[in-house]
Amino acid sequence: MDDRITIIEGPPPVFEPVQDAWALGLNEGPNLSVAVMTRLRTFNGPALVERCYRAWRKNDPIRLHYRNDLGLEQTAPILAVRSVDSDDGQVLLLWIYLNQDEVEFEIDTGDDEVDSDFDGPEF
Repeated sequence: MDDRITIIEGPPPVFEPVQDAWALGLNEGPNLSVAVMTRLRTFNGPALVERCYRAWRKNDPIRLHYRNDLGLEQTAPILAVRSVDSDDGQVLLLWIYLNQDEVEFEIDTGDDEVDSDFDGPEF
C-alpha cells in the first residue's frame, strides 16, 4: 500500500524527542501531538522517501505502520522523511506525530552504577 510505510521485522521503533525548531513549529493545531524521530534500517530508502513525497504532493497523508512493545499494531502520521547512507547500509529517518496521551519519555542519565546506600525501589 502506498499510504503507509510498514516495519515488517525487528523490534518496535525507538522514538526520540524532537529538538529541531522546524519540526516543533509544525505542531500547531487543535490536537496536541508530540513530534518524535525514529531511525529505521532499510534496503530502499530513496524509494520510501519518494513514496512520501508523492503522497504529500497530492495532499494525502502517509503513516508509519508498526507494532508497539506489546505487539499491537499502531500507526502514526509521518511529518518528514530523509534517507541517509551509513556504514551499515541505508537508514530512513522518520519524523512522526504521536498522540500526547500515548507518549512516555525515558531519560538515560548514562549512570550505570547503582548507589549501594539507596534503600528505595528500583525502576
